[in-house]
Amino acid sequence: MVAILSAVASAIAWFLVRYFGVVVMFYLLSYVSPLAGFAARVLASWIALVFCALYGVFASIVLRLSGGDRWQVAQWATARAFKYTMSILTGITFEVEDPHNYLGTTRPAVFVGNHQTALDVLMLGCMFPQYCSVTAKRSLRNYPFLGWFMRLSGTIFIDRANSKDARSAMRGAADAIQSMRQSVYMFPEGTRSYAQDAMLLPFKKGAFHLAVQAGVPVVPVVVANYAHLYSTSKLRFLPGKIPIKVLEPIPTTGLTSDDVTALTERVREAMLQEIGPLTNKGRAQTLAAAVKGNFRPPTIPAGASSISADKGTSSGVSL
Repeated sequence: MVAILSAVASAIAWFLVRYFGVVVMFYLLSYVSPLAGFAARVLASWIALVFCALYGVFASIVLRLSGGDRWQVAQWATARAFKYTMSILTGITFEVEDPHNYLGTTRPAVFVGNHQTALDVLMLGCMFPQYCSVTAKRSLRNYPFLGWFMRLSGTIFIDRANSKDARSAMRGAADAIQSMRQSVYMFPEGTRSYAQDAMLLPFKKGAFHLAVQAGVPVVPVVVANYAHLYSTSKLRFLPGKIPIKVLEPIPTTGLTSDDVTALTERVREAMLQEIGPLTNKGRAQTLAAAVKGNFRPPTIPAGASSISADKGTSSGVSL
């Protein structure tokens, strides 16, 4: 047994040495090729995600054993670990604008935000509040690393396939919010937009049904469009800072399912008003940093401040 464990450890160590060697090589080549920089940061991001997921499993076990409700901060702790790891390895991060500390004082709540790319995992790492959980498809429960962490840390799984509508799919989640005073974060667009400019896809109503059923406020979170820093279609992955703005919570006390459509439109309109100026702010900061650092600024996509209400395609889980 000892020999087997030693062989496995040696194989893992050899893999990691070679993996990091490739990452370093691509980083060195990035000075002459932007494509190499894209490859370096993608590889660094994947290894950071795996290590932070493993850390999350360990942290969740420790927090579960410690008793009380400490296990409910496992996702927050793991999110912060990913934030700092990505900042070191890739140089990209999100800056949160929350002057009224809505993230720290609104509990429980349903936080909703726009969904652009897989980089939104890092966005959550930078803004995720304590005593909050993501929601996920039930099929993710058994995924290695990520699924294990989700189950141990209190992720609220939604079995959409066995539910007739958004309201029934959210019933279990509403019960969890009320009993554990646990907030949740959801993407009401239902899929990644991969947008090159400031826009929002149409909103699904699941998150708003959940807020009404649980009787908790909706807290809109607006993330600036960051296609100038990260875009898989353009093979672009650059260091930089992306602004996030937390808007005033919208109460749901006294609302019923009949009010969900109006609530959905109200939240989406509030986010539409902010995403254009916030995107312009983020891109101006990027250009200023480029000038200050005396390096070539990234290409800024046209239409940075334009708002498209329905641009993009919708796929994935619809709630």
